[in-house]
Amino acid sequence: MELQDARMDFPLLKDLIYMDNASTSLCPVPVVRAVDEYEMQYRANVGRGVHRLAVVATQKYMDAHQKVAGLIGGEKGVTIFTRNTTEAINMVALGMDFKKGDRVVTTLLEHHSNFLPWIRLKNQGIIDLTTIEPEKNGTIDSTRFFEAIDDRTRLVAVSQASNVLGSVIPVKKIAGICKTHGAMFLVDGAQSVPHMPVDVAGIGCDFCCFSGHKMLGPSGTGVLWMKEPAIRPLLVGGGMVEDVNSDHYREQSGYQRYEAGTPAIGAGIGLGRAVDYLEAIGMARVHSHEARLTDLMVRGLSDIKGVHVYGPGITDQRIGVVSFTIDGLHPHDVAHILDEASGIMVRSGEHCCIPLMRLLGTRDGTVRASLHLYNNEHDVDRLLTTVEEISRMT
Repeated sequence: MELQDARMDFPLLKDLIYMDNASTSLCPVPVVRAVDEYEMQYRANVGRGVHRLAVVATQKYMDAHQKVAGLIGGEKGVTIFTRNTTEAINMVALGMDFKKGDRVVTTLLEHHSNFLPWIRLKNQGIIDLTTIEPEKNGTIDSTRFFEAIDDRTRLVAVSQASNVLGSVIPVKKIAGICKTHGAMFLVDGAQSVPHMPVDVAGIGCDFCCFSGHKMLGPSGTGVLWMKEPAIRPLLVGGGMVEDVNSDHYREQSGYQRYEAGTPAIGAGIGLGRAVDYLEAIGMARVHSHEARLTDLMVRGLSDIKGVHVYGPGITDQRIGVVSFTIDGLHPHDVAHILDEASGIMVRSGEHCCIPLMRLLGTRDGTVRASLHLYNNEHDVDRLLTTVEEISRMT
């Protein structure tokens, strides 16, 4: 599939320029159709019935798990469908058998979803928490992890790419350090999996968490991939048991053990179709396309008087997430003007990263423009032209 042809699958792009992809991506027509086909042609529960509709639904839902696993090179692990990255990370936090004195290492770059679960465990007296502070451009040298990770470290939890600064963290090096000390490694891939090739086996992580709604999939879909089934199920109940008697139950193996109750079947099948869509284009092509546009955006914004760009300036160390501010204007005002004047959708505020905002000294947050495969040079040019016009107003 050619990228210029893909734009036709996103009807919203006829009327606006969408650059809020770090929050939620648009959903292409084939994915919407896949969800609709489930609802209209074979709606049934999965893993329970033997009638024809249940058989078709179960097979397609299982296939979706396999497709997602294949996208990230995780065929040998366990791929669990969740509602989002937040739920996936909390499943790990609540499912690991932490003991008093265990240490968790994370960073100040993290989205609240990969920060609050560890703060809660710390405040409950269950773990010790070490937080690594990044440089203000969002980079963290791997030596910082050598210093922070020791034999008391039970888990290291790090975003592969920042949802504010776009900076890419050296997760493969971190995985090697974790292995030396016997620590487990969780990668928050919410911003990396939708935009670049990710190989969990090559990284060497134990957990990878990401969201379907950021990778062209339906809302309410997410993924927890595990190298081994190393955590307790968060929920117990229907669908996750193999046998039950009056005082004992035996859990199923595989992903079913972690998906108690009726899941979002149509959305899960839609996520599998989103993976098909991404693979038809190729994640390497997606990454290359977005990197070129990111370079244009960063260079263009940096040249505008009164505009401050945050994050690393080198394209190969970042994804297509660009945060900036304009002197004298609140980020919400800038976002509103971009919408009203040019039909450009961006995010403004703290981006669920309040500790990072304080480190950056941006009291009101930033404006964040984030790309996906359907953005093009015209979108970037229009953003730059409008930001320059806004900057002249101050």
